[in-house]
Amino acid sequence: MCGIAGEIRFDNRFADVRLVADMAESQARRGPDGEGIFSLGGRCFGHRRLSIMDLSQRAHQPFIDNELGLGIVFNGAIYNYPELRAELMAAGYRFASHGDTEVIIKAWHAWGPKALDRLLGMFAFALWERDSGITYLARDRFGIKPLYYARNDERMLFASTLPALLKGGVDTAIDPEALHYYMSFHAVVPAPNTILRGVRKLPPGTWMTVHSDGKCEEKTWWRLSFERSAEDEGRGFDEWKEIVLASLRLAVERRLVADVPVGVLLSGGLDSSLITGLLAEAGATQLRTYSIGFDAVDKEAGDEYHYSDLVARHYGTVHEKIHIPAGDLLTALPEAIHAMAEPMVSHDCVAFYLLSRAVSQHSRVVQSGQGADEVFGGYHWYPPLTDVQQTDQGADAYRRVFFDRNHAEMGEILAPGLVSRDFSGEFLARHFALPGADSVIDKAMRLDTTIMLVDDPVKRVDNMTMAFGLEARVPFLDHELVELAARIPARHKIAEGGKYVLKEAARAVIPAEVIDRPKGYFPVPALKYLRGDFLDGIRDILGSRKARERGLFQWQTVDKMMESPDSHITKLRGSKIWQVALLEFWLQSHGL
Repeated sequence: MCGIAGEIRFDNRFADVRLVADMAESQARRGPDGEGIFSLGGRCFGHRRLSIMDLSQRAHQPFIDNELGLGIVFNGAIYNYPELRAELMAAGYRFASHGDTEVIIKAWHAWGPKALDRLLGMFAFALWERDSGITYLARDRFGIKPLYYARNDERMLFASTLPALLKGGVDTAIDPEALHYYMSFHAVVPAPNTILRGVRKLPPGTWMTVHSDGKCEEKTWWRLSFERSAEDEGRGFDEWKEIVLASLRLAVERRLVADVPVGVLLSGGLDSSLITGLLAEAGATQLRTYSIGFDAVDKEAGDEYHYSDLVARHYGTVHEKIHIPAGDLLTALPEAIHAMAEPMVSHDCVAFYLLSRAVSQHSRVVQSGQGADEVFGGYHWYPPLTDVQQTDQGADAYRRVFFDRNHAEMGEILAPGLVSRDFSGEFLARHFALPGADSVIDKAMRLDTTIMLVDDPVKRVDNMTMAFGLEARVPFLDHELVELAARIPARHKIAEGGKYVLKEAARAVIPAEVIDRPKGYFPVPALKYLRGDFLDGIRDILGSRKARERGLFQWQTVDKMMESPDSHITKLRGSKIWQVALLEFWLQSHGL
């Protein structure tokens, strides 16, 4: 994985090579192994490389194919590139490298945009045609790899991180619609919006054609469907269980493709434990696993070492436990916030940041369990939705169990000029009205898998791991596995506390104690129950002159919340005060 950047001019001026170099340099932590710049008149492309496949200079980027008249900057990993390479070679294509980057160029030349359907993996890339002046931007099905852009009449800038675009001077005013999403969806801002009015992100499963005159066309090339055949509805539970395990086993094996060893972020929960077990089954030797823990607050534990130790012993992994004292957590918090491409309120961002720092000392690629709860129905808000039979009541039911605050409360905390419409409610209604999912529970799981997952757990893991040049792979987001899971009737997924079919499939692989344990979350209790130095830091940032003059919040309401921060917890057990403070922390961290 890497960092990409570029400028495309629409006004017949030369692209600014220095600017693109600066944007690429700002992403150096994503790609510590190399850098490259390629300029072609009004277009310039930059790249920072993390070497995972084909470690030689032959795979250096930007990658130019003069014979085909194509070039590319690419961030991600294509797991089936060896098979595609063999197919393309049989068709007469010649290769100069042995990695996945060149395969994308040849595949695009051979099949055009339909090549995207052939790619198994995670990716965001810019691919350009030398002679036509056309540039294509593309993003993988689940947006595992990010792609931000800013466009006006004169030019387009793009990069793997939002802060990189700030180098080019973009409109940094807060987008009121995005702010409404942020305050409703625990910091998730669905594409194409970002918290800044002048920056957008390419939606997952989308490609964009950028013409030299500034004309841009977007096309969605993949959508997730929850439609089921009669055969799907009639298939027995035991058969689904076997199919799920076979599909997940394949997803894990696919993500072993690398020229460096692959480890696991092992929390001790079902998902990461199952990945560890399947990797052991696949013959991974000297498998490295990593767990992290924090100090407890009140009676809430800060680690799950009991379960991660159990799994590590069971499979004989090379296991490392990393314990972070509260003081170190506070010290690292500003660094973790600065590493966010967008403000993310989840408590475990700093956990992933510190875990990634430690893991990067030993591994360059890890597999992680993100996505299983959304894909297999593991969240506590799913069972109540199965009781809602009237689909026209589905959006309201989802709002009641998921939203951080209703629109009335939004009017009490946001500045009056920022609450013109119920943007979040309107977004929810539009998404629930889309075809391809009939029941309320299927509509909710589709929304969580294709929207909420993308801009919370997936983005969190990408940002925090890439801050240390660590590539994280997520087998539960193998698109074939997700498409399979969408076809499974919801009753098989949400039964017995959720993820039922996955739990029962896992019994063939991992110890029952891990499967039957109470559900846990990545615990960082100090950011949920604000105390001491953490609370003082929040008071300082929210009391700062910049915060007060920014005009986003009604400070009388915020100050009252600060009197008893533990009383203001969202339905999903997050701190409402931390949500407000994190946004201000992030803005100030990037000089805004």
